[in-house]
Amino acid sequence: MSEKGFIATIKEGIGVLFHVWKQEFRKVFGDAGVLIFFIIVPLGYPLIYAFIYNNEVVREVPVVVVDNSNTSLSREYMRKIDATPDIHIIARCSDMEEAKLVLMERDAYGIVYIPASFGSDIATGKQTQVSIYCDMSGLLYYKSLLLANTAVSLEMNQDIKIAKAGNTTVRQDEVTAYPIDYEDVAMFNPANGFASFLIPAVLILIIQQTLLLGIGLAVGTDREKNKFKELIPIEKQYHGTLRIVLGKGLCYLMLYALVSVYILVVVPRLFSLTQIGLPHDLMLFILPYLVACIFFSMTASIAIRNRETCMLIFVFTSVPLLFISGISWPGSAIPDFWRYFSYLFPSTFGINGFVRINSMGATLNEVGFEYKALWIQAGIYFITTCLVYRYQIIKSKRRIIEEYRERNSDEA
Repeated sequence: MSEKGFIATIKEGIGVLFHVWKQEFRKVFGDAGVLIFFIIVPLGYPLIYAFIYNNEVVREVPVVVVDNSNTSLSREYMRKIDATPDIHIIARCSDMEEAKLVLMERDAYGIVYIPASFGSDIATGKQTQVSIYCDMSGLLYYKSLLLANTAVSLEMNQDIKIAKAGNTTVRQDEVTAYPIDYEDVAMFNPANGFASFLIPAVLILIIQQTLLLGIGLAVGTDREKNKFKELIPIEKQYHGTLRIVLGKGLCYLMLYALVSVYILVVVPRLFSLTQIGLPHDLMLFILPYLVACIFFSMTASIAIRNRETCMLIFVFTSVPLLFISGISWPGSAIPDFWRYFSYLFPSTFGINGFVRINSMGATLNEVGFEYKALWIQAGIYFITTCLVYRYQIIKSKRRIIEEYRERNSDEA
């Protein structure tokens, strides 16, 4: 190829690339459905999730008490658990049957049962117990009930041990209460809050799923408008695989570079979520994640035949992808098959890497496995996207040739 021909080819390729890029931008902002999934949903969805979990922890869970002991010690126990921020005693019941009715009517979510021998056992030096019953439809109710009763029982244990020891100094009392001193430090989530634990993972998943929805909807529209129901429009510019793939990918990357800043930086700051990662590490990590998500969505779009199909993919994949990522359910407890299956999705590596950088202060080197995996995924899905679009280009050309031959034969 001569130098002039080579330069002309390069110019033509760049021109076609930017034509595809421009057309894709027009498609995004000209289609209300695509605009909703690319702009409106990423702007609003994170806010909804963050508002729901903004309180971080469940406070003042309503409970009832069955106090069969009715002694000064049992009343002290009740006062102390009611004074904790976790639970609120709304009533005293005469027996367990009455307490169960309150629980069934959803007026309370737990029962604290104090046996009749509570006071006498402590007075005679015997071990006693307090039983708690909880509505397990919400694990956070159980957590609040358990934490409050554990804290009060430990405090009362300390007072009882000191009273029975007969010590003469404060230091002796301290050693009697805590022979082994301990300090509870909640790392990376000081409030033990649900939002700080879950929201970062959800934010990363939102990026992948909205890309999947938006690209899928755009592809479904293209197929519906194409008289051959194919992915590639019947235009002279849409004939180079790399030009089409890079043009579309550049459009999505530019849009989601801005969307990602809002989702991963602005939203956590609005709700005071943990953000201790270095900005440049976060930026370098999100780049391969966006590229992998874009080409993953473009590859998956081959299965979308109309505008509605992408909604089914979103509904049936969002929750499973969050679970198999190893965040909401421990990765060590996930079966090997599902763990390896999760490696097909950029969200798995994106969630784990982002949480470690953003919430735990890890550097890019410390998330090297996830970072390299995302670049590998980006490369693999780029190749599969090129194969998909190349197949569609060849298929469209064959359809055009067949139609041309049929038309000529009819005229003859």
